[in-house]
Amino acid sequence: MKKRIGSYPCVRVEGGGRAVVSQAGGVLLVETVRKVGLGTAMSAALTPWRKPRAVHDPGKILLDVALAVALGGDCLADVGMLRAEPAVFGPVASDPTVSRLIDTLAGSEGKSLAAIRSARAEAREQAWRLAGGHAPGAGGAVTVDLDGVLVVAHSDKEDAAPTWKRTYGHHPLMGFVDHGPGGTGEPVAALLRPGNAGSNTAADHITATRLALAQLPAKYRRGRRTLIRTDSAGGTHDFVAWLAQRGRWLSYSVGMVITEQVHQHVLKVPASAWTPAVEADGEIRDGAWVAELTGNVLDGWPKGMRLIVRKERPHPGAQLRLTDADGMRLTCFATNTVGRPIAELELRHRLRARAEDRIRAARATGLRNLPLHRTAQNRIWLEIVQIALDLLAWMPMLSLTGRARLWEPRRLRLRLFTTAGQLVTTGRRRILRLARHWPWTGHITAALDRLTQLPDPG
Repeated sequence: MKKRIGSYPCVRVEGGGRAVVSQAGGVLLVETVRKVGLGTAMSAALTPWRKPRAVHDPGKILLDVALAVALGGDCLADVGMLRAEPAVFGPVASDPTVSRLIDTLAGSEGKSLAAIRSARAEAREQAWRLAGGHAPGAGGAVTVDLDGVLVVAHSDKEDAAPTWKRTYGHHPLMGFVDHGPGGTGEPVAALLRPGNAGSNTAADHITATRLALAQLPAKYRRGRRTLIRTDSAGGTHDFVAWLAQRGRWLSYSVGMVITEQVHQHVLKVPASAWTPAVEADGEIRDGAWVAELTGNVLDGWPKGMRLIVRKERPHPGAQLRLTDADGMRLTCFATNTVGRPIAELELRHRLRARAEDRIRAARATGLRNLPLHRTAQNRIWLEIVQIALDLLAWMPMLSLTGRARLWEPRRLRLRLFTTAGQLVTTGRRRILRLARHWPWTGHITAALDRLTQLPDPG
């Protein structure tokens, strides 16, 4: 009887394997780039920054970095994982070439950012068209969530500053399109700000909203079919007035701070005016009620604004605030939507919490830190992160089904992208063979089949 020396088998490792492809599942992202026309759009947009006799196209270089970030990279040098697999990702520029391009784009910051964003908007419209009934606007409405993100800096980078959480770094303001319960979400705005930027800065919220609307197809850039949702950071007079401005007519659901005036009005609401809150499945939410406030509490706010407050028993261990009342936690939001029950409107606003999932995905996709020193360079990096997140949202929307469509970036990498394959050349065709025993090989092949059946752009 042999004595066991461990729980795992001993395997001899040798280098020099041929025709073995790591990150073989990355072909899903490559095919997504092709079908939404992002490669063509990016190359055309960045043509002014292509130098004479350049070997590598600037659009392809930027997309390569975005693909590396989507696959788990967090710095420019991680594009090396694509360079090692030219059969899947094509020729990839060297690290110095990548760095020079980022510096060049940062030098003409305004024009380059506008070019990159226009290419993303063009590809987004194509992606939504291909998605059909699975597109965010398929139901006739689009929801954009705005939220701030704290990005910690471990070195003295430009515009890094102490944050309100007593950390040190930056405080970007981001916008995400909510795909609803059957999907994830995609970024449409990223405004890089110093760490000490205020949470309630109306000008920043207006700028972020403008960026977000510019990313949407034209029919969603104004009108009631587009809903702007924020937490209480967006509850300022200037921002709400901008949203409700004549000719813009956007719908909004904006969190509000419980002021002393609001608190006094809540205390005067009769018991009969409180309506039970509801859950997403239509069931009554235990220990929560909603009511609408009227009267002089709305003075000074845009016409048509409604103020809805919710009171709820605090969770065990939660501490009450000075603005809470009668042992109940109070929250408040403003909206201009009419013709719907206030419990339904409160549920719609509460679903803004899905933006936290989008932020978690962004942190896992290049936003854990800003790797470059200058602010102009990090603005380009933020666009790269958004391209990576776009691809991670479009690929499941176009090719995955069931629960797989809800997988977040880390799970997509673990189960799909890190799959190894063998490259076989037969005749004039190159075939990528995936491991038959890998539990998610079926997901990859089925997804590729769905992508292949989609029409090419143009």
